[in-house]
Amino acid sequence: MSNKQTTTDVILVGAGIMSATLGTLLKELAPDWKIKVFEKLDKPGLESSNEWNNAGTGHSALCELNYTPEKDGVIDTTKAINVNEQFQLSRQFWSYLVDQGRIADPTEFIMPIPHISMVQGADKVEFLKKRFAALKDNHLFEGMEFSEDPETLKEWFPLIMNGRTSQSPIAATRIESGTDVNFGSLTRILMDSFEKQPGVEATYNATVQDVKQNADGLWEVKVKTADGKLEYVTSKFVFLGAGGGSLHLLQKTGIPESKHVGGFPVSGLWLVCNNQEVIDQHHGKVYSTAEVGAPPMSVPHLDTRYIDGKKSLLFGPFGGFSPKFLKTGSNMDLINSVKPNNILTLLACGAKEMGLTKYLVQQVMLNKEQRVDELRKFVPEAKDSEWEIVVAGQRVQVIKDTEKGGKGTLQFGTEVITGAGGSVAALLGASPGASTAVKVMLDVMSKCFPEQMPEWEPKIKEMIPSYGQKLIDNPELFKELHAASNKSLKLHD
Repeated sequence: MSNKQTTTDVILVGAGIMSATLGTLLKELAPDWKIKVFEKLDKPGLESSNEWNNAGTGHSALCELNYTPEKDGVIDTTKAINVNEQFQLSRQFWSYLVDQGRIADPTEFIMPIPHISMVQGADKVEFLKKRFAALKDNHLFEGMEFSEDPETLKEWFPLIMNGRTSQSPIAATRIESGTDVNFGSLTRILMDSFEKQPGVEATYNATVQDVKQNADGLWEVKVKTADGKLEYVTSKFVFLGAGGGSLHLLQKTGIPESKHVGGFPVSGLWLVCNNQEVIDQHHGKVYSTAEVGAPPMSVPHLDTRYIDGKKSLLFGPFGGFSPKFLKTGSNMDLINSVKPNNILTLLACGAKEMGLTKYLVQQVMLNKEQRVDELRKFVPEAKDSEWEIVVAGQRVQVIKDTEKGGKGTLQFGTEVITGAGGSVAALLGASPGASTAVKVMLDVMSKCFPEQMPEWEPKIKEMIPSYGQKLIDNPELFKELHAASNKSLKLHD
């Protein structure tokens, strides 16, 4: 059996939304570069990016209440503004690709849908009023409405109001200009276009077994292909965008930045409606507040989604636990990620996060009837027979030592770890993830290609006109670009 040895300029591990975005950006900026993609599965976008494995909200912080925590009676809007700004970059880049003919029909991956925050209970209604007051005059959240009038709420979400007997106060905010993004579809569209570019080669059913740096500074990636043969590929730059699989590969690099980093896998389940009449009664993404002790990714929401060209209705996600780092991973993933250099970090996190552990154990123990009982807090008239359980994706939350949180701090969010002078980068973490892929990949490029960035900047600004500027500080630019992307993406008027 002969081993194949090749060289390339860039290696992308994983064919999800992150690699698809980075590859597309790099090919626009450096068309002569050779890029190889290795994906363990037989198609792109089957793991974390898949439409059944993520929320698809097009996270713009319009309705996610965990992005606006209340501190000492004041609503902190910092994260909501940052996430919204980052999503605008994604919209601009997708619009550019539509205008260039790289994306033929944007309705295959993005659809207009109202984003709604709904709360129950007097204290939460008070919180939502404060949040509304903090955001309503902000141009990034233009058009936000607040109501606690039952008749108005019945217009906004009849399915949630029908049959409601609880006397507990209920209130909601709504923004009509939200979106539903099918990241699985978008990943497939981007990869299909990207693979047609000269100098790009994507290999599927290819497992990356090792990543090591040679004496000359180049990275060598060992790949096992579908026919069982080994391929050794050397490159100046490697991006590990393999979802939960990135942590193991990052550890194999041996870079100092990979030490004292661990991962905690969290799985999820959706309840999916199978009755079209019920599906048609709801139109919106309705987010509420998480249970005490629940991780932010388990915020309950009742979501209109467009999947496989038709309207769907999902509720969840329910938290779960599996030692796998990917849905298609191994039950040994968690154990294999424990190393001498991160065991104290992991133990410290375990001691701190007893509440999360307890929450996940409770969630795992729920049967279908109990899950539908949770759904009835949203949809009082929900029937067991009209909802089915679908397993959502695996997310690996990053655990690391931080100045603020101390040893073993569990990170909720998306993390990029770079090392070896920017010649290797790994993407770890979870939400807001896919929605902010363009911003995250621009950050990767800034860290990893600092010498090229000045030369690339004019082209980046052509693709992403607000690059280098803050839309929060420039209402006119925001309105202009938002209107332009609405038109290109066939969204709202």
